[in-house]
Amino acid sequence: MILEIVSPEATLLSSEVDIVSVPGINGEFQMLNNHAPIVSLLVKGNVKFKGSKITIDQEFENQFTISKDEYTLPIKSGTIEMKENKVIILAD
Repeated sequence: MILEIVSPEATLLSSEVDIVSVPGINGEFQMLNNHAPIVSLLVKGNVKFKGSKITIDQEFENQFTISKDEYTLPIKSGTIEMKENKVIILAD
């Protein structure tokens, strides 16, 4: 699936991933390929994702933490939409 993370300043990431985990208003949840369509609010926490083909623009690499094969991006709040195997996160 495609993950796109957009901040007010720029598109931080647009890459193929295998799994995405986000801090939802009712707790953390994750999505895999072909997840059902969803729209949700996000709260302060970490967006985590894994994949074998992840590419991050060098300009934004310093905003992500990489531990083993998991990438993490801290956010203050946001929204997420998943449909047609594409995840879009609008994050602060």
